[in-house]
Amino acid sequence: MTGSFLIQAAVFLAAAAIAAPIAKKLHISSVLGYLAAGVLIGPFGLGFVYTVYHVESILHIAEYGVALLLFLIGLELKPKRLWTMRGSVFGLGGSQVAISAALLIPVIGFAGIPWDDAVLIGFALALSSTAFVLQVLEEKGELRLRHGRAAFSVLLFQDMAAIPLIAIVPLLGAAGAADESVSFVKIVGAIGAILVIVIIGRYALSTVYRLVAMTGVREAMTASALLTVVGVVLLMEFAGLSAVLGAFLAGALLADSPYRHQIESDIAPFEGLLLGLFFTAVGMMLNLQLLVEQFGLVIVCVVGLLTIKAIVLYGLGRWNGLDNRAARRLALAVSQGGEFAFVIFTTALGENVISRDLAELLTVVVTLSMLSTPLLLLADELLTRAGEPDDGPYDEIPEEQGHVVIAGFGRVGQIVARVLQARRIPFTALDGSAEQVAFVSRFGGQAYYGDATRLSILEAAQVDKAQAFVLAIGDIEKSLKTAELVRKHFPHVPIYARARNRNHVHRLMDLGVEFIRRETFLSSLDITREVLRGLGDPEQEVTRTIETFREFDRRHLYGDYAHYTDQQKLQVFARERSEELKDLFAQDEADLSDAIVDADNKVV
Repeated sequence: MTGSFLIQAAVFLAAAAIAAPIAKKLHISSVLGYLAAGVLIGPFGLGFVYTVYHVESILHIAEYGVALLLFLIGLELKPKRLWTMRGSVFGLGGSQVAISAALLIPVIGFAGIPWDDAVLIGFALALSSTAFVLQVLEEKGELRLRHGRAAFSVLLFQDMAAIPLIAIVPLLGAAGAADESVSFVKIVGAIGAILVIVIIGRYALSTVYRLVAMTGVREAMTASALLTVVGVVLLMEFAGLSAVLGAFLAGALLADSPYRHQIESDIAPFEGLLLGLFFTAVGMMLNLQLLVEQFGLVIVCVVGLLTIKAIVLYGLGRWNGLDNRAARRLALAVSQGGEFAFVIFTTALGENVISRDLAELLTVVVTLSMLSTPLLLLADELLTRAGEPDDGPYDEIPEEQGHVVIAGFGRVGQIVARVLQARRIPFTALDGSAEQVAFVSRFGGQAYYGDATRLSILEAAQVDKAQAFVLAIGDIEKSLKTAELVRKHFPHVPIYARARNRNHVHRLMDLGVEFIRRETFLSSLDITREVLRGLGDPEQEVTRTIETFREFDRRHLYGDYAHYTDQQKLQVFARERSEELKDLFAQDEADLSDAIVDADNKVV
């Protein structure tokens, strides 16, 4: 028994260790790598995990990874912010579930399935995969974008909607149809469980973490963080509620805790490993034999499910103010079936609400729809790159001439703008985040919503008539793409670029940009200057030290340009430069000592 467990554990660890790196090497989502590994090692593949029962057991354990993911997301979302999201959660999320179910139910009913079963299946298929969507969007850096937040709102409502769906399944079966007192007791228990989580999370957990932190035992802090999630999950399962919703709620209540970052760093490795296990288990659920036998029917069902939900999500996205591309990304990301469907179908099968054949067919359809999500998003990215740039709406920019264009209105861009404004020099500031533009406007700043990586936006900002172009975009790839566009289409306009690091400097130099400043270099030198002063060094010595280092670093920054793609050579250079810098300062000290001696001799 122990040997069998260790063998299966070794198989899963090997899948986790191999699948994600291969996926990253192929520039695809790690979710796809885990899914492919699951199909390969599952009972319908090579059979390392040889029964569906074992897969379901593994999936049940792996669902703790989803709970940990929601807990970490809750840590990033303070209760006040969650309250401000209530409109999008209940408005957008509620509309998506209601409209998707309303469209799916008739299709399922006309396929010959009894109408009461069709209602249950329709609502189950209207739910999407929280784990898949959040993981994929986070990997692509889209979770903080408008469509990422819209997706999060939809998924949060779906998690809440899953609670009554799971609860009513036994009532549809023959055994529980007449027992209304049970449902009342469950409702009371559910409310009680949520209240317990709110009270403990609000008033007790921070005190517990403070006491544990005072001991200085790192393992105890990690155990406390994991115990929080496991305890919440057990409480929610005991009350018959969604474990992931409880985990999210617990995380949100700890968002204001001073121990939030410590908790996050302790839980993150477990969350990543268990999520990988979850995706692998989902891949193992894919019944390849059923897929081959009923290939046509399965494909029609998958395409139908994705199409109906995508149309609903795209329409709702546009209705909520998303541009064409953002609404499309929302539709492709959230159009699949979800893990709650597995729970609902399994429960319905156990209560004799649906047949085994139907449950297996629906499981394959949901699994394939989940598999398609990373592929659809990847295809959308490739088609967008290959075709015309997405012409979503952007702010109308007034006519200017002889002005300065600032691309990126974050910390660096705003400082440049404030100085230009004080000098009465006209400027046009662009930022690709509508939220950032709105935030700046609340404090009296003026920026225009527009993606500077699009030529049409640069033309609208009259870059061709500008005296200078300030490239202050934080994202390195977008910065480089913008620089390339400006150099190609407006070569007469000088670019003054902010760089994140030395590699960014070298890549900008590849594009012919001459005026480049690293964003933290000068401020770091200023801090070092103050440190040396605080240590009691004479002002002349401080100035000489800082200027020596500045010139040394600048010389080698440009000297390394010829080799910046050779990481091994750069590592050798870095070690050599470290010794060279030490020798340089030592020589300076010797020269200074000689000068002092000469001065003393002359005085004598």
